[in-house]
Amino acid sequence: MQPLFAIFGIHNSTVTLVVDLAVLFLVVIWLALVYWTYADARRRIRDPMLVGAATAASLFPFIGSLVYTIVRPPEYLEDAEDRELSIRASEAQLAALGHEACPHCDRPVEKTFLRCPHCLRKLKNPCVNCARPLENDWRICPYCEADVPGVTPPRRQRRRREADSGTVPSGPPTDLI
Repeated sequence: MQPLFAIFGIHNSTVTLVVDLAVLFLVVIWLALVYWTYADARRRIRDPMLVGAATAASLFPFIGSLVYTIVRPPEYLEDAEDRELSIRASEAQLAALGHEACPHCDRPVEKTFLRCPHCLRKLKNPCVNCARPLENDWRICPYCEADVPGVTPPRRQRRRREADSGTVPSGPPTDLI
């Protein structure tokens, strides 16, 4: 079999060896790029079908891996999950400090605010007795024990024991405290 450069009139075995080593080097680099693309795609892409497509694209020598490096996701899956976890932890820490978000404008407000200072919408109703903020589903004020008007049915009076006879009324208790 004639060497490749015999077509050009070159019959030197050293040149043939150098060309064969260069071709072997390029093939090894190409296979390493195919593996690198597969490994990198697995760390950046959640969908196995897209990982396979990226690996198949890298089978086109050098161009496929170059295209993959241009269109690949900018961050690793682990980094994205860590970022989401730190965001959730920060939100939980803010909630524990007494801050929450306005349901209308999503800006931070404190739990004790009656109105949002940004959008001026009403957040909570004040107690008619002590003026502290009340949640919408509270039936009484937990601070001063005043009834919330329009929410709490009027309390029934407790039956008093008959002082003269000393008897206790029979039946279940009727107080709603």
